[in-house]
Amino acid sequence: MIIVYHQKNKVVEVETKDAKVPFEKNSITENLIELAEKFPQTLIIWCHISFRSNLNILKFQNIFHHEKIMASYNLSSNYFISKEIGYVETSPFLNINKKVNYPTWQMSSHVGGVHASILLMLKNEVQKDKNFDYFLNSIAKLAMPLGLFCYSEPMLIKEFSESLSKQSESKFLLFRFVKQHYKTSWVFLLFLNLFLYERKFTVFPLLFSLFYKKRNLDSSILEQIEIQSSKKVVEKGTLDIIIPTIGRKKYLYDFLKDLSLQSFLPQNVIIVEQNPVNESVSDLSYIEKESWPFFIKHIFTHKTGACNARNLALKHVTSEWVFMADDDIRIDYGFLKQAFELIKKEGLEQVTFGCYASDYPQSKKNKQKSQFTSFGSGCSILKTKNIENISYNTNFEFGYGEDSDYGMQLRNLGFDITYLPKPEIIHLKAPIGGFRGKLTLPWQEDKIQPKPSPTVMLYNLLNLTKEQLNSYKTTLFFKFYSVQKIKNPFRYYANYQRQWNKSLYWANKLNSQK
Repeated sequence: MIIVYHQKNKVVEVETKDAKVPFEKNSITENLIELAEKFPQTLIIWCHISFRSNLNILKFQNIFHHEKIMASYNLSSNYFISKEIGYVETSPFLNINKKVNYPTWQMSSHVGGVHASILLMLKNEVQKDKNFDYFLNSIAKLAMPLGLFCYSEPMLIKEFSESLSKQSESKFLLFRFVKQHYKTSWVFLLFLNLFLYERKFTVFPLLFSLFYKKRNLDSSILEQIEIQSSKKVVEKGTLDIIIPTIGRKKYLYDFLKDLSLQSFLPQNVIIVEQNPVNESVSDLSYIEKESWPFFIKHIFTHKTGACNARNLALKHVTSEWVFMADDDIRIDYGFLKQAFELIKKEGLEQVTFGCYASDYPQSKKNKQKSQFTSFGSGCSILKTKNIENISYNTNFEFGYGEDSDYGMQLRNLGFDITYLPKPEIIHLKAPIGGFRGKLTLPWQEDKIQPKPSPTVMLYNLLNLTKEQLNSYKTTLFFKFYSVQKIKNPFRYYANYQRQWNKSLYWANKLNSQK
């Protein structure tokens, strides 16, 4: 491990465990690259000189448990890239919970670290910015979608407080960052949103940003670095599977057969069968009639709803791991064995797998392993102890957003979610059963139809920043215009505002329910 201490954007000391290391009078960025070249198998830590005595060195091995981890911690009240970045990005990586390990590309020069091998891979691909914060945020933003695991990590520092002064926010820097790391059109959206919601007329930052070239990385650039985690995540290695089902007898049977042929068998399969007809009985006679190589816990209920069914099933989980599955999926006989081999190798505790229809085009599939922006309730394996204190929010029942909200609950507890493209799950998208029947929700009878759906608005209110919510309002305004009947822009705006307010009303009403 090498520690680089800096102050006022200059290196002041470089040390290892046993000795100090000479350094050049170059920028912090150039010094890091040079150190990576000299010590290619080393973890490189950067730290503002003010926090030298607060470095939590004993935790570094746990934090950086494989080479593809980049972590930092910001000790001021705001981040280097201002909160207004929310006007162009809707991901969960902006609304950071600083009390826990939280996935984000927003890096800080205050304290952090990355393995030398990452810097060596990127040294000729990303400009060596003299502004160290800009460099850190740039490589994290570019490499995070390609498999670099990036975090805000409070455990880097012990006995800390937000003591550094608030960094000055430059609109020129903000626009430059957007131009170099997003589609060009987003700089114009940023300009519009700043004007609409903050009455800021940022014409010069916009114009200057257009002179900067977009930064890109080859999608395979980090594949040469193999992940071998030192973190032990599997102890007992036991697995339960939960499956909510309604009206899909044949589909569920086929999936149970897939499970029975697995080279790695689950201990328990917990099925929550729903049928809203009061006099109805179970349709799943094969559970009792056939022999299965695992115990099936069958729960029958007249109450429908995927959120309720999953919460009910989770109460009966007893194994170390749980596979949340849909009732209309298919898996290969080696799926569970391959899944746990990857979980062990890479130190993962929450995994969502690629889940596609059998005829889904290969070219459109997400083939990149990375930190996931959502969560898949029907295609994920999780460590049971991590979800003991959370549940599906039943206010999303029969709407949209429960998966994403559950993912945000996980992140806010300090549990990252990784997307694995392989092994893949086939999603049959059964045309029968499920919740495809006609449902009448309270707002559907409202004279003013809410836009967006109140459950989508509820997710936004619970999990987005103010800037992200406002940006969503702007983009939805333009997207919806082409598909609705009112073509007079002034009438359309007035009607859209009424629909937005109605959505807010219903979302807040939902949120007030227990």
